Amino acid sequence: MPKTLEEARRLALADAKSMTDEEDAAITAAALADPDNPPWDEHFRSKRGRPKQDVVKEQIALRLDPEVIARFKAGGPGWQTRMGDVLRKAVGL
Repeated sequence: MPKTLEEARRLALADAKSMTDEEDAAITAAALADPDNPPWDEHFRSKRGRPKQDVVKEQIALRLDPEVIARFKAGGPGWQTRMGDVLRKAVGL
């Protein structure tokens, strides 16, 4: 059992270097045939992060009275969305 990460890396590299092409092909074929272990590709990378929105919101700096902000925040999570809804209604959207 390796005692350090460096020793584990050294042993793993030694094992990989001593592997035959047939062993490597067998391991690769078994990994590709495993439905619980799909190959890592761009398909997985594209799913990271938030989903793309149809309407992209614009970030701005806006100064508001502390009482207004406190009233919206008192409603809990989603206060910014509620504030946006009130503003949309105020301008007739």
